[in-house]
Amino acid sequence: MEGLIKGLADVAFGDDDRNSRDERSRSTWANVVSGEDEDQNRAGESSPSQHGRRQNLEENQWERKGERMPTRHSHQEDQEENTYAAQVTEQQDFSETQKEDNDGWETVGKKKPARRSHKVQKEQWQEYKCPASEQHYSDDVETNGSLEPSQLELSGLSEACNKLWELDSNRLVPGNDYQIDCGDGKRVHERSDMAEGLLFSWVSDEVFRKPTFARFCSLLDNYNPNEGYKEVVTEEERQEQAAFIEEISRTAPIKYLHKYLVLKDVAPESYQEFKRMLTSLWFDLYGRGGTSGSSSAFEHVFVGEIKQTGGEQVSGFHNWLQFYLEEAKGTVDYQGYIFPRRRGEIPDSETQLLTIQFEWNGVLKSVSSTLVGVSPEFELALYTMCFFMGREENHIQLGPYSVNVKCYRLGNNRIGSAFPIAES
Repeated sequence: MEGLIKGLADVAFGDDDRNSRDERSRSTWANVVSGEDEDQNRAGESSPSQHGRRQNLEENQWERKGERMPTRHSHQEDQEENTYAAQVTEQQDFSETQKEDNDGWETVGKKKPARRSHKVQKEQWQEYKCPASEQHYSDDVETNGSLEPSQLELSGLSEACNKLWELDSNRLVPGNDYQIDCGDGKRVHERSDMAEGLLFSWVSDEVFRKPTFARFCSLLDNYNPNEGYKEVVTEEERQEQAAFIEEISRTAPIKYLHKYLVLKDVAPESYQEFKRMLTSLWFDLYGRGGTSGSSSAFEHVFVGEIKQTGGEQVSGFHNWLQFYLEEAKGTVDYQGYIFPRRRGEIPDSETQLLTIQFEWNGVLKSVSSTLVGVSPEFELALYTMCFFMGREENHIQLGPYSVNVKCYRLGNNRIGSAFPIAES
């Protein structure tokens, strides 16, 4: 254990002594999220200007059905985010009843009720900033041989991803651990607010006592939401990253992911080295929006960014915990679910794969998708598996849901974006 903690300390603090702090405003749960550290440009990478031009592979650049996105080169301009919104608009196929019901939307004078204050107990999160030697982690999950990938799972990505779903013992139960109100539906291009209240009616306090959930939430205030803002990573924030990776590495989804990737000759057999690999994949900084050291896979996928070029747009931001906490602060305004692209089930309080529209800090996200109630370890394992073993489009089954996990690369070794799409 002592060797493990020492290794984690190395990952958390790195070789550089980063004591300098930017004078950015450090966010609390009552303020807008703020900043992190400058990227160390790796040898052989392109210049920041070239790097930034090729990298903004945003989640809304979804391919038109049956088409392949062209190979991305450094000289290409950034793809615009609204491709998917246009695609959804074209493919929406409503019944005559739906059309009649929705043609008469009326929003004049419509006003949302006062937002209810959500209180999240986060005192224990301060412990995650402590040195590695003072951290306390959960016990490792008992495997009993159940985490060995089968031949079927090794031959099929969908089967392997569904195994991750089955292993997610921390996934929440709708109505028991939380309650959502989907409100009314809308088309992507509609700007009417079709949700009178919040998406989350409540989330149990017990959720934030779960170690992986709590450690995940402690990371969310480490970033500035504005794309192109140079992040400054403090030693405390590096410790939070290391503590999070160590905590999730004791769970079944991450242990299964490791065994799977080892058998596929993708990950090192050493679990310690594997954790270093996960830390680098998700937390190493890279350039986005023309500025080096301004983004990371974790920030983009789970926290979200506000893109300034070509008009303000929200990019990334696919995690339900981040959505809940921002909604509780009043910085997220849920505006309704997006109708299925083709005739399909209308979401309700039991649905755990949602396609929605919202504003964050007053900036619109016209279409977004998120898995609700899943654990942080499951999401990180799912996107990591699709990144290493899949393609840009990964058609898989997750329990009752047919899903297309989109996974965009930055170069060969970085996650540009990853998110789920509900299959029609």
